Amino acid sequence: MRVLILGGDGYLGWPTAMHFSRLGHNVHLVDNELRRRAHRETGTDSLTPIAESLEARARAWKEVAGQALGVTMGDLCDHEVVESVFREFEPEVIVHYGEMPSAPYSMASREHAVFTQYNNVVGTLNVLFAMRDLAPDAHMVKLGTMGEYGTPNIDIEEGFIEIRHKGRSDVLPFPKQPGSFYHASKVHDSVNIQLACRIWELRATDLNQGVVYGIHTEDTVRDERLLTRFDYDEVFGTALNRFCLQAVIGHPLTVYGTGGQTRGYLNILDTIRCVELAAANPPAAGEYRVFNQFTEQFSVSDLAELVARAGREYGLAVEVKGIDDPRVEAQEHYYNATHTKLLDLGLEPHFLSETLIESMFEAIERYRDRVILDRILPRIWWRGREPLPASP
Repeated sequence: MRVLILGGDGYLGWPTAMHFSRLGHNVHLVDNELRRRAHRETGTDSLTPIAESLEARARAWKEVAGQALGVTMGDLCDHEVVESVFREFEPEVIVHYGEMPSAPYSMASREHAVFTQYNNVVGTLNVLFAMRDLAPDAHMVKLGTMGEYGTPNIDIEEGFIEIRHKGRSDVLPFPKQPGSFYHASKVHDSVNIQLACRIWELRATDLNQGVVYGIHTEDTVRDERLLTRFDYDEVFGTALNRFCLQAVIGHPLTVYGTGGQTRGYLNILDTIRCVELAAANPPAAGEYRVFNQFTEQFSVSDLAELVARAGREYGLAVEVKGIDDPRVEAQEHYYNATHTKLLDLGLEPHFLSETLIESMFEAIERYRDRVILDRILPRIWWRGREPLPASP
């Protein structure tokens, strides 16, 4: 297959590109180094060292694996860039990671919120129009988020729910309650993609993904130049990454609020496999489908307890400390989300375990001299305290 990966320089985009290339597909990547610029802006960086450019990564992959990756450096918000790539590459599958992926970043200021929504919504619209005009039979595999749903007091279905109202019934999109301007941009994407499928008979799979963890894949371990990102800061990191790093460096594990916030989680290996399964099993023309992409549910307190226990067994002195929650979110809530469609396609999950956490400790130890200590604790407050500089 000709696989176009948008956001190919990112945490997920880069290992996905190597995976599809190793399987023998013709892979082309598009990126504009947004994540690299955002890290410079916020004074943060990946714990793992990243090659100086996407082109350098592609050259390293060619040396190590003997396979070529096409690269276009360009912005999806520039329709000429998108159109040119579609004309020249003629994609059969479009794996769309190419968006600004941080809720805290989107809440830092008015400018950051506007940038997030413009970047994400307009970029996706440009891709949809390029599909309509130049690749109408292609299949978009779009990275969505479980955060579109929020935390409703009912079970979360996979994209749609049957509604009975005043004697009539219909199957409608599951209600969306995004918790940040980033998550709201993903809701806008979902609405636009569903509309495009309905009116232009496009094919799309919306992967509403949970929180991803993990450092290594089968390909990243082959050469240090092939490493993917490991972010632990408040802007691009995750609670599990932060807890593992804090355990290793002797910093208390910082639990936001009461720690009752519950979400779905999955290993990076399962993310890549889910994308592969979706690509190998495309929907029919005109079909918009939604897969909830996660394997386990944990509360923040659950994660802290797992990391603390694993850390103590590993020989670390681990303390758990509650701090004020910078976000506006339910501290304790019901959360039960359906996630069967990818399992039905053949996903065999990797579950979080103390052994896996210890393997993350080992990787963190190797690069601990790269930790930026003053970027671990939160500085962005949903209600407006201490915003980042207004210059996305």
